[in-house]
Amino acid sequence: MTRASKGPRKACCLISEVLEEAGLDREKARRFRRQILEGTILLCRWQLERMDRSEAAGRSGTRARRVNVE
Repeated sequence: MTRASKGPRKACCLISEVLEEAGLDREKARRFRRQILEGTILLCRWQLERMDRSEAAGRSGTRARRVNVE
């Protein structure tokens, strides 16, 4: 029995095949997800530190500076 005669394939199976052919297995996907989440956390911490420094310097209510572009 050929694949075509079994009927349409599920989308999840097709996605798994594409990922497998691309060399992305479950372990690599977990590592990528972890790196992305850690990067997001790092970005948030950096932004919070910037906000804290800005408030400590008394610049929390200042407006943005205008910069001329040539």
